[in-house]
Amino acid sequence: MVLRAPGRAARVARPYDAPMGWEPLAPAEAVAPGAVVAVDVGDLELVVWRTLAGEAVVMDARCPHQWSHLAAEGVVDGDELVCVSHFWRFDTHGCGSKLSVLGRRDPKGDIPTYPCREAAGAIEAELPDTPAT
Repeated sequence: MVLRAPGRAARVARPYDAPMGWEPLAPAEAVAPGAVVAVDVGDLELVVWRTLAGEAVVMDARCPHQWSHLAAEGVVDGDELVCVSHFWRFDTHGCGSKLSVLGRRDPKGDIPTYPCREAAGAIEAELPDTPAT
């Protein structure tokens, strides 16, 4: 593991057909509300972020629109992570959308998320077993 500082329910398929296991990703205190932290686990590029209310979220690090890394190009807005490259928004379930200037919310590409929890002072995610890089 490498730690780098920096509507609708999505049903996103796991990227690997492999057994799942809990993996510690970041110290809980390292991810404050509104923070986005990059974490690499094997071949997975992930971000760990917290909503402004403090809910931890783990998702793929790359925006599906133009592959921007969300630790560098992502900003938390309430309970969504916004990619500031083109303002796609992702909720805590990975549902992608974009708000128009008039407030209309249009569906966009979803992003894989992973079940996460806080245990023993760390944020952990249930990830597919992947080989270390």
